[in-house]
Amino acid sequence: MLDPETRNLKPENNIKNNPKIMKAWAFYDWANSVYSLVITSTIFPIYYSILTTKYEKKEYLADQKRWIDVPVRHDITLFGETYHPDAVYGYSLTVSFFIVVLLSPFLSSLADTIGNKKSFLQFFCYLGATSCMGLAMFTGMNNVFLGLLFSITASVGFWGSLVFYNSFLPDIATVEKQDALSAKGYVYGYIGSVILVIICLVLIMVVAETPKEKLIYTRVSFLFTGAWWFGFSQYTFKHLPQFGNVKDKLPKDLVLLNYKNIFKSHEEHGGFFDVLKDNISFYIDVAKQSFKELFKVGNQLFANTNLKFFLSSFFFYSVGMQTIFLMATLFGKSEINLDQGRLIGTLLVIQIEAIIGAIIFSRLSKKIGNKNVISIAVILWIVACLWAYFLNKENPTVEYQFYGVAAIVGLVMGGLQAMSRSTYSKLLPEDSMDNTTYFSFYDVLEKLAIILGTFIFATLIEHFNNMRIAALAMVIFFFAGLMLIRFVKINILADRDTL
Repeated sequence: MLDPETRNLKPENNIKNNPKIMKAWAFYDWANSVYSLVITSTIFPIYYSILTTKYEKKEYLADQKRWIDVPVRHDITLFGETYHPDAVYGYSLTVSFFIVVLLSPFLSSLADTIGNKKSFLQFFCYLGATSCMGLAMFTGMNNVFLGLLFSITASVGFWGSLVFYNSFLPDIATVEKQDALSAKGYVYGYIGSVILVIICLVLIMVVAETPKEKLIYTRVSFLFTGAWWFGFSQYTFKHLPQFGNVKDKLPKDLVLLNYKNIFKSHEEHGGFFDVLKDNISFYIDVAKQSFKELFKVGNQLFANTNLKFFLSSFFFYSVGMQTIFLMATLFGKSEINLDQGRLIGTLLVIQIEAIIGAIIFSRLSKKIGNKNVISIAVILWIVACLWAYFLNKENPTVEYQFYGVAAIVGLVMGGLQAMSRSTYSKLLPEDSMDNTTYFSFYDVLEKLAIILGTFIFATLIEHFNNMRIAALAMVIFFFAGLMLIRFVKINILADRDTL
């Protein structure tokens, strides 16, 4: 199933710091980040909000002496209970990350066992890309659950692929190169996603002439997103090598991982059912071993004082950062009542600002160290959450205040993500063939944070019908993350070189 060269590949010196391989790795951010912007942040949440709106009623703002249109939303019935549509959207994200948490340890262990880490990256990439295109079939409340289903599988594809994508970083770059390469990936991602969103925005806001045409071109945007992700990822897959330890004893034929083998007779191995039984036993063993390994790796990582405080801090500030990132568009639509054009324009500015932020934070880390850079970013997140809580749509300047909050978020979003990934990468043992498992733990921790964050956020929306309270709750997690990161003992010189 695997050629000898692929099965025995190790991270040799000619692979580390290879410009072509590093560029190919970073280019996957260009390919997949369109999901983050189009589906997670801008067009799909607005489209979802429009399709789940019954009608708009007039509301008079005495302070501003003007009337505004306030959307009245459909309730969504789920398991006999009715829910606010924004809460259901939040819960759907919780489900998607719960699936990733269950799958990623098993799949990363399987990838390391068989030696086809890149193949799993491809699988999740294609799952996410086709799911984005599937969102074009979501046309109204009559099939809202179909839209939520594709939203879930697209999320699983995106975040599942990042488990394997991130784990390549220490394989292909030495410690001193990892900050810059991680930031480069985010920069590629922000630039690529902004380009596609501008194209989609032109179609929706300029080319489309009627509300019906706007919805049609929105669905076309989902098709473009999937095609972009699928197409540009081919450059990454062409140049990125395989990594992973391959055990001597594998099943007679890995039927379920190679669909062509399903249609063989398998007579030489006792027939199809014997081979299938052998496969199932193999997968069960891998599943058991993967979770044992995950707990083992967790114990090893938390035995290191620096890693213990870093990972604890990362968990808490990820609860706030990722949740706000996922729910920001619905916040602008529901709480501030921004129209579609201004909201997407604001989010585009955030993306462009995030490019600058990723570069600034990467360079700043060389002067004051990763710990201090992360601390600054978390403090700015706290400021943004507190400011968001005090936003009041009846205030004449609320729109400009929202832009101010967005400016802070844009500055720190890319920087904190890039610094977190590279800091963790530099703390891992060099030339380790367990990098997929290490990053699986990192990603599982991040997904657990998102599960907690989106669940709390959605529950507070359902209970208070107010996103500002949900945003305020995130301050608690940012503050915990800030306190914990200060216990990490890293001096500036070590942070630059070996951490």
